[in-house]
Amino acid sequence: MSFWTPFSWIRPRPGAPIAGTLAMLFALAMPAFAHAVVTVDPYTLAIGWAHEPTYTGAQNAVQVVVTDSSGQPVADLKPGDLQVVVSLGGATTSPLSLDPTYDEDTGLGTKGDYEAPIQPTAPGSYTFHVTGSVDGTAVDQTVTAGDDTFDPVVGPQAIQFPNQEPGIGDVVTRLDREDSRLGALETGSASTSLVWVAVGVGAVGAVLGLVALGLALRMRRRPTGG
Repeated sequence: MSFWTPFSWIRPRPGAPIAGTLAMLFALAMPAFAHAVVTVDPYTLAIGWAHEPTYTGAQNAVQVVVTDSSGQPVADLKPGDLQVVVSLGGATTSPLSLDPTYDEDTGLGTKGDYEAPIQPTAPGSYTFHVTGSVDGTAVDQTVTAGDDTFDPVVGPQAIQFPNQEPGIGDVVTRLDREDSRLGALETGSASTSLVWVAVGVGAVGAVLGLVALGLALRMRRRPTGG
């Protein structure tokens, strides 16, 4: 988990120009979060979560902040110019469009800020693969949560009060256990039903046998004509 400092949201990746990193500090007015800063000459991209700490089950977004070589925000990208694929373990999303948060008509939002909404449902170190282009410059960058990039996703129990709810993983485990128990009960019930059916069929067979025996005895006792 990262703690706020005036520059804590900027975590330059090794090799990123210091000038471009510092320029972003003065170009952007936004909350302080941890991001991976990468350079796609002549642009700089800050990639991370829109909201940190990032909790499972909470609405969030992948955030990419784009500035040019002079540190000015690039605000003319259209929806779909940049996309991101989010992955965790073997799970991967389809490409998500990074759309601008700035609205020219109202002036609301932040220039150069592009986001793709997503709700993480499992804790872990997520990977963002950002592709597309910035004003004709191709972008293909992959970053994973870590000490030098952005924070991993964690469960919300640490901030829950007064009662802590079970995590999603715990709920799934409990549901699996209940399904197994119900399956065993259903199997046992089915076996019991088959036993009773067999007993019933046997009883019917015994009754029919007794009836047939009775009829046979009556036929033998009937006097013959002489």
